[in-house]
Amino acid sequence: MPAQRIDIHRADLTDPQDAADMVALLNGYAADPMGGNAPLPAAVRARLAPALSELPGALVLLARAGRTPVGVAVCFTGFSTFRARPLTNVHDLAVAPSWRGRGIGRRLLDEVVAAARAQGHCKVTLEVREDNAAAMALYRRLGFGAGQSAGEPAQYLFLEKRLAGD
Repeated sequence: MPAQRIDIHRADLTDPQDAADMVALLNGYAADPMGGNAPLPAAVRARLAPALSELPGALVLLARAGRTPVGVAVCFTGFSTFRARPLTNVHDLAVAPSWRGRGIGRRLLDEVVAAARAQGHCKVTLEVREDNAAAMALYRRLGFGAGQSAGEPAQYLFLEKRLAGD
């Protein structure tokens, strides 16, 4: 079977198809063991695309094989106080299970890096579960590594504190 062409584009979350594809991919990722083993609540699915479409600095990239959504990257503009420049944070990177291992995650991250460079951002950051060996291997192959502290590699933890109502 010949390789199927994968197209990646910046999602227009006011477009019903782009919005539905993004939500479907993120919902599938949430239901995956690496995403928490539970689908997104209906209320979250309903407000996700409208909320992201209104958020300054949000970047959503969709990968499709023909009309089939196969991957998504959700990113946000942040700011590096140590460099006094904006940065891009990859908040979510998901590839549909049946499409994994075909280079889609790499292509999505390549597009994220290109967009960050085009905007003059100083770096691209992301978080990854320690037990997600496949994602860790991809990120390392693409040059992602430990941050720097006083010129020396430093490991960082991602911590969260949930607030009432969420």
